[in-house]
Amino acid sequence: MSPARVYLDWNATTPLRPEARAAMLAAMDAVGNPSSVHAEGRQARRFVEDARAVVASAVGAEARQVVFTSGGTEANVMALVPGSSRKGGAPLERLIVSAVEHPSVMAAGRFSPEAVTVLDVDRNGVVDPARLRELLADKPPALVSVMAANNETGALQPIAGIAEVVHEAGGLLHVDAVQALGKISINISELQTDLLSISAHKIGGPKGVGALVIGDGLTGPQPLLRGGGQELSRRAGTENVIGINGFGAAVKAAVAALPEMAKIAELRQILEAGLRQHNDVIVFAQDAPRLPNTILFGAPGLRAETAVIGFDLEGISVSSGSACSSGKVQPSHVIEAMGYGPELTRSGIRVSLGWTTTESDVERFLEAWKKLAGSLIKQSDETEVERF
Repeated sequence: MSPARVYLDWNATTPLRPEARAAMLAAMDAVGNPSSVHAEGRQARRFVEDARAVVASAVGAEARQVVFTSGGTEANVMALVPGSSRKGGAPLERLIVSAVEHPSVMAAGRFSPEAVTVLDVDRNGVVDPARLRELLADKPPALVSVMAANNETGALQPIAGIAEVVHEAGGLLHVDAVQALGKISINISELQTDLLSISAHKIGGPKGVGALVIGDGLTGPQPLLRGGGQELSRRAGTENVIGINGFGAAVKAAVAALPEMAKIAELRQILEAGLRQHNDVIVFAQDAPRLPNTILFGAPGLRAETAVIGFDLEGISVSSGSACSSGKVQPSHVIEAMGYGPELTRSGIRVSLGWTTTESDVERFLEAWKKLAGSLIKQSDETEVERF
């Protein structure tokens, strides 16, 4: 009998938490439209508003600041729109994004390409606030988008310091916190973030629901979807009551389980120690503060697509960086932005742990790696490790 599979791709998506499943089942019995004023509509509305309050509390916001969306991508696109500003301030017509952002941010939302500037990162994939200050100096204020935690490497950005620089220059800061929520503490007030994107399925909620949290005192962003007056006229369309209720339950459970991340960090350290026994292995962003559950590693000669298949045949699920490329394995723009050459941009394997991961799972992974490494890592005389 084959052993149970080991799931180590939690940054792509998580299993549905029992609390979220129960909340979704409860919402399935709500027959009313949440915009209707009768009893059935009011019941559906309660599910939506109770979840909104839970989500808001988890990130230090008020319920009125939370706009439910179809996920993190929609939240990012909704945030990245020209013309947003602080009330009374000039509309922001240019965008700065870090070079390691999620593809939904790299696509620049509704900004034209000529209005977008890409902010370099260091060898660990981390933004230098001083470099950002240079890009903002003596130019019109900008909307700046920097993720809280990288989805591939897990590297954490100095968001509070970035916010200070952005606000000094009269700009606004959008933070993609999709990977950070439920793994580290996120508070929109403490971080001085103006716009914050989050998603349900990264924390044990259902796929297809997320939120944009909008700070006080902003004009905009303008809605992507227009029509009805749902979400305080910020997103038209009947709310996904079932998904939203599951989202609220998942957020509540994830926040309560934050102390358990210390154990997951210990498992990550064990896994990294095993990987480093192979001299050729590079753990990307290893010198930066990182999410407790995330490892991105590679080696000259290693091909990510072959490695992912090899692990899958061994009963282990891992990925090659972001899971947002329609299943296609492509060179990592994150590894490239960190200054590595083609041999390593194609080698990145992401291992991400979660609340059901055990030491036995880590041992299974390391056994599989020991078995596969010799055939997967093929040295080449043309290996290009560094670009600078």
